[in-house]
Amino acid sequence: MNFLAIILTVLGLSVFEIITSIDNAIINAEVLSTMGKKARRWFLTFGILFSVFLVRGILPFLILYAATPQLGIMGTLTVAFSNSPEVAETVKNSSHVLLIAGGIFLIFLFFHWLFLEPKNFGIRGERFFQAQGAWFFATVSVLLTVIVWYAFQKEEPLLEFGAVVGSTAFFIIHGFRQYAEDQEKKLLSSGMSDISKIAYLEVLDASFSIDGVVGAFAFTFAIPLILIGNGLGAIILRQLTVSNIERIKKYAYLKNGAMYSILVLGIIMLLDSFGVEIPAWISPVATLLTVGYFFNKSRIELKDIQKTLKV
Repeated sequence: MNFLAIILTVLGLSVFEIITSIDNAIINAEVLSTMGKKARRWFLTFGILFSVFLVRGILPFLILYAATPQLGIMGTLTVAFSNSPEVAETVKNSSHVLLIAGGIFLIFLFFHWLFLEPKNFGIRGERFFQAQGAWFFATVSVLLTVIVWYAFQKEEPLLEFGAVVGSTAFFIIHGFRQYAEDQEKKLLSSGMSDISKIAYLEVLDASFSIDGVVGAFAFTFAIPLILIGNGLGAIILRQLTVSNIERIKKYAYLKNGAMYSILVLGIIMLLDSFGVEIPAWISPVATLLTVGYFFNKSRIELKDIQKTLKV
């Protein structure tokens, strides 16, 4: 991988990490507003050690190890930092289970947002799907059935297993997040200590980080690049959480950009798992273009609103 490809990959990873964690940042900001200055400072400094170096540092290794258990723990660590093309090819050839599981997870995440989650309607058709919310479960069930059937046709049982793992992971993590959102409402009005609130935020951050880590494998299997890209994104978002989250919330379609990026990366991972060759530059370029489009759309709308208010 040449220098330009590395820079493009890291940039794409950072932007993807930031954009997929906007909801988490908003929750963090709301809870932090109920805490003292010392606790907020602790969250920004020492909290980064947990969210970036532990969560986003360990998760990629665990996912890679789960996809290639034959390597063992030490073998996975060696592979993660190896520059050997043969080693990279070995990982890629044995990682189809990771790719299909990650692809299913991300695609389900997109359809849940499209059908069920409240949103600012950024493009034509979103309002229609929002009105058909009951069809979410039918859609993902049929999709999973079709994908498992194609995996069955390839006579690769592990592909079928990976598809089911991706579906299971989505519903487990989504259930936890729904519970966390309910708990947040109680947290804001409770007399819980600042330390307890920080612990809650760190656990919640760990669940939200899964999207970014899973999607990162659509960019690259190079663990060091994932650590750098996701780490930079997480650090930047932490700073924005405290310093400028209210301005970020004014950009109405950032979440749309995140979800369409998730859809694109999910499709790339799914195709890759079935052996379709996808150029490495597609994931970062598609992410940057998608996020850029919705950021610009948000910026234009924000300017129009400000002009209206001045008048």
